[in-house]
Amino acid sequence: MTELATIAPAFLEMAHRIVWCTVATVDSSGGPRTRVLHPIWELDDGVLTGWIATSPNSVKAGHLANQPTVSLTYWDATHDTCSAECDASWETGDAVQAGWDRFVNGPAPVGYDPNLIPGWTSAESEEFGVLRLQPTRLRVMPGTLMTAGVGKLMTWSR
Repeated sequence: MTELATIAPAFLEMAHRIVWCTVATVDSSGGPRTRVLHPIWELDDGVLTGWIATSPNSVKAGHLANQPTVSLTYWDATHDTCSAECDASWETGDAVQAGWDRFVNGPAPVGYDPNLIPGWTSAESEEFGVLRLQPTRLRVMPGTLMTAGVGKLMTWSR
């Protein structure tokens, strides 16, 4: 098993290079529901945290009310993949504005202006919310493992 301090930087680099990922939640019938989203990740003092800007009034918000976990998978054409299983919670109070600012000031290519999304005019917009992601399991698999048999598969779980 890989230590978090080893896998977190590799996960962050790959996730931010790929940008878009498939995110799964569990619906009220216990089935998976997926969508493509655009998280931002930060590694601070060895702690990896992710954020997703999304609507607190969405279908996924209902799923998270019953099962506050998500699974994310990033993939690119070189077959680089990384995934994260995370506990998910909604940011509240000043943390919502901090989340808005995190996306506005985020590094390219993951940073963006939330105003681009219809209904999101500010952090106070009724349709704007920020999910905080706390990984419980990470996996990083360079595509070279599949194509040339080189590279290192890394997994971590708490």
